[in-house]
Amino acid sequence: MARIKGVDIPNDKQIGTSLTYIYGIGRNLAKTIVKNVGIEETKRVSELSNEELDKIRNEVAKYITEGDLRREVSMNIKTKMEINCYQGYRHKKGLPVRGQRTNRNARTRKGRGKVVANKKKV
Repeated sequence: MARIKGVDIPNDKQIGTSLTYIYGIGRNLAKTIVKNVGIEETKRVSELSNEELDKIRNEVAKYITEGDLRREVSMNIKTKMEINCYQGYRHKKGLPVRGQRTNRNARTRKGRGKVVANKKKV
């Protein structure tokens, strides 16, 4: 397995798809990186030479990915929580941040339903 930015990317997949295993690189950015390096996107990772892998590593190093990006995102969330803006308030409460409804769904953010005592059906 090839390692780029501390992430093992799968050998059996195409290079365009394999690069998306790195946090911060999606399909579009992966295509751009492969195009800038001058490698076919359909080429498998196992078929790449060491020189081509080095070119890809150098190209990926130009972008904010992995630990730096995770740190930046978490710092942005902490800042919003500190200044008590609407999104920060929603983060604190564990509710959906981007305007979703909460009376029916939002189980991912809210967790399991809470049982109310002494509530019987008539």
